Amino acid sequence: MAEPSSMNRRALGGIAASIAAALLILALPTPDGLSVEGHRMAALFAVALVLFVTEAIPIAITSVLVLMLQPLMGITGNIRDAFNSWVTPVFFFVLVMFVIAQAVTTTGLARRFALWLLSLAGTDSTRVIWVFVIGTGIMSLIMSDVPACAIFMAIGLGIIEKMELKPGSSFAKALMIGIPIGALIGGVGTPAGSSINLLGLDQLERVGGIQVRFLEWMAIGMPMVIVLLPLAAFVIARFYKPEVATIGGAEDIRAERAAAGPMSGAETKVLLILAIMVTLWIASTWFPVFDVYVVGIAGAVALFLPGIGILNWKQAQAGTGWEALLLVGGVTSLGSASVATGLAQWLVDSSLGGIADWTPMAVIALISTFTVLIHLVLPINPVIVTVLIPPLTILAQNTGVNPALYALPVAFTASCAFLLPIDAVPLLTYGKGYYKMLDMLGPGIVLSILWVIMMTLLLPVVGPMLGFI
Repeated sequence: MAEPSSMNRRALGGIAASIAAALLILALPTPDGLSVEGHRMAALFAVALVLFVTEAIPIAITSVLVLMLQPLMGITGNIRDAFNSWVTPVFFFVLVMFVIAQAVTTTGLARRFALWLLSLAGTDSTRVIWVFVIGTGIMSLIMSDVPACAIFMAIGLGIIEKMELKPGSSFAKALMIGIPIGALIGGVGTPAGSSINLLGLDQLERVGGIQVRFLEWMAIGMPMVIVLLPLAAFVIARFYKPEVATIGGAEDIRAERAAAGPMSGAETKVLLILAIMVTLWIASTWFPVFDVYVVGIAGAVALFLPGIGILNWKQAQAGTGWEALLLVGGVTSLGSASVATGLAQWLVDSSLGGIADWTPMAVIALISTFTVLIHLVLPINPVIVTVLIPPLTILAQNTGVNPALYALPVAFTASCAFLLPIDAVPLLTYGKGYYKMLDMLGPGIVLSILWVIMMTLLLPVVGPMLGFI
């Protein structure tokens, strides 16, 4: 662990760099076509990005800081204007999904599902890798990436420790790399699978006026998941072929399943609530009253009702990731301010106009590739969505293209954080010490290329059917 003095130096360095970046931008003449407020907004964006990347202060605090700075820097009239765009349905959806994830975990339903999958794999180590990658992806379809990853990571660590494997083990490496990759891939299957999906859709609707319904997203997301999950398992197992043939006796898994006993009433209630939620989400394609946010909130509320009583408030609080909540609010406010001040429009006019004459397939390939690569310098998915979608949406509107064509590759590919373990999801397993930073790069490059190819081929086919092209 770093010494406190070293941590303080890094924090002060990050704060100094953010201030220097803002002063440098403000010292430059206001560019032609950009308002004074937009110029100041560019400086604020620089402050936020430097603080987010360096984590000089906690990410949650930076997310609150950007609200305070908007009126102080003369970007918005008052703090209320900043707050109006900070509190959105996405914020509350992320909150209720943390609550639902807590219910799935505390009742034992998640562990039961994982043990059932492991029983199918048997003791073959390669099959176990496949089960962990695909199982995490399946769970991530309707649960946030982070809890889905955490659940399978805990089970995987139990296997690794029981086998007494040390850092450097190929099997442990494959497992700890495969779990977050599975979570990120599975998360794009449905809008509810990740807060990034809903944040992207919210930005598209706010800026472009285009609403993508639940089943329309799934028409793109589910083929991505069905193709990429097994490919991910195959690639990871090839890069890091297990040095052990088996993971031990199958009786251990059978014993754990037997100890869990039959499905409890609480587990049955949670499973039923999840099934109803998914059904209503799909039905929202034809019945807008079953809005994805409304159904999510209703499902979370049901967990507390008399006769159900799955959770109490203390349990819900314990499972809530407040940093993620505040980050979603902060970057949403930044994105709205960049549009309101004209910064997004100026960015389009000055740097992105050249793609207006490209074919749809070429545009999708370029945007998807750029979104993958930007993770290396901006490893925070909500920020990537907020930085890229507003200007691309405006570009599409200016050139008479459906904004979904330019925005959806970002909304989907923002989850393609496979190159290095610097995103929040892979950082969970990276911190356990079973693989090094560059160990993810090999399979990550292959899977990122496959992701871009899949998006480039799929969206031009499905897009016209959904009216997006």
